[in-house]
Amino acid sequence: MIGLSANLQYYLCCKPVDMRNGFDGLSGIVRNELKQDPVSGSVFIFINRTGTHIKLLFWDGDGFALFYKRLERGRYSIGDQDKTTPARLITREELMMILEGLSFKNLKRKKRFKIS
Repeated sequence: MIGLSANLQYYLCCKPVDMRNGFDGLSGIVRNELKQDPVSGSVFIFINRTGTHIKLLFWDGDGFALFYKRLERGRYSIGDQDKTTPARLITREELMMILEGLSFKNLKRKKRFKIS
């Protein structure tokens, strides 16, 4: 089970991904294109070209877990993507907004205390 903790890192893949990819295909994308370690414990987020499917890949310590969702209506909104970077780090709150169908394109974040 993927627990969406604030202690995890969430990487959103900036280019569309073929949703026929499974565990091995997605972990290959993480390693070769995102230049990350797929068994690091981070959550890697992939969205298809049309924005109707999303997959989350996560290493939970003894194997990969995969969350897959297909929207029946609407599209996932991930804002403007920087095409020069393969992935960007997002917060758990931004991931939840994506999953709930909210847009954070014009969102203004208020200052909060955070231990670095």
